[in-house]
Amino acid sequence: MFEVLVFATLNGLVTGLLLFMLASGLTLIFSMMGVLNFAHASFYMLGAYFAYSISLYLGFWPGLLIAPLLVGLLGALIERYGLRRVHQHGHVAELVFTFGLAFLIDEAVQFFWGPDTKNYQSPDVLDFPLFTLFGQEFSAYRGFMIGISVLIFIGLYRLLTRSRVGIIIQAAITHPHTVANLGHNVPLIFMAVFGIGSALAGVAGVIAGPVLTTFPGMATVLGSIVFVIVVIGGLGSLAGALIASLLIGLLQSYAIASNLGVADLLNLFGLEFSRDHPLTDLWTLTLPQIAPILPYLLLILVLIFRPTGLLGNREQ
Repeated sequence: MFEVLVFATLNGLVTGLLLFMLASGLTLIFSMMGVLNFAHASFYMLGAYFAYSISLYLGFWPGLLIAPLLVGLLGALIERYGLRRVHQHGHVAELVFTFGLAFLIDEAVQFFWGPDTKNYQSPDVLDFPLFTLFGQEFSAYRGFMIGISVLIFIGLYRLLTRSRVGIIIQAAITHPHTVANLGHNVPLIFMAVFGIGSALAGVAGVIAGPVLTTFPGMATVLGSIVFVIVVIGGLGSLAGALIASLLIGLLQSYAIASNLGVADLLNLFGLEFSRDHPLTDLWTLTLPQIAPILPYLLLILVLIFRPTGLLGNREQ
């Protein structure tokens, strides 16, 4: 039992930090620009596909550097020539624009790379066990994923709270005219923020591609979870996104590793069930079966009891 708990914790930690890598860019964009980008997961997918193509000729490491830059540049161009024009028409227009953009990117990926799964591999230099516990290996690549996630959190936190650039960026969203009068180019700041947020999604795609496989539906798989994380953590809260990511990663990992069922949980509270009951199918469900819906159940509970999220303080 202890062995299962330890590895469920490690797997949940890796999953949670991977989700944070993806959610951090969306959190940055929303906290600085007030834009909920429905196409964010599509930039994540582009990062994986760009890195795959680059790795065929130059290897994994150049792809890790170049692919996020390409995704960030694309994001900046989309903000400059698309989202900026839509922004003046309000949040509904922004949502519709990014929603359509997500479909456009998905179709473009299938057009250029095809519908099949790509053989995108992690680097050979990280193809060894970092450590062994209870006879099971924890790969060095998973440790690398954890390290990258921690660096992203530290870098963003210091950028937004400890640097002059971060102060200017945060002032631009609340007092754009004042910042402009001080000589700063506010539209350029917003374009850079959207580009950096998109590049962070690209980094997540580069890192996750070899582990979660690179295929056209990868944006759909994680797209909804990203918004769950952002809402649970609190819209615009970087620390909240980290906590929510870890919470969801651990929650799903523990559920998958458990062999408990709904009936077992009811028995803990002294409740019995009859096999002739109309809801027998519900009682026989197991935690691994309901693991995929647990984040959404948590989302509903958070919205009921704390609508602003765990660490959210921004009203929308």
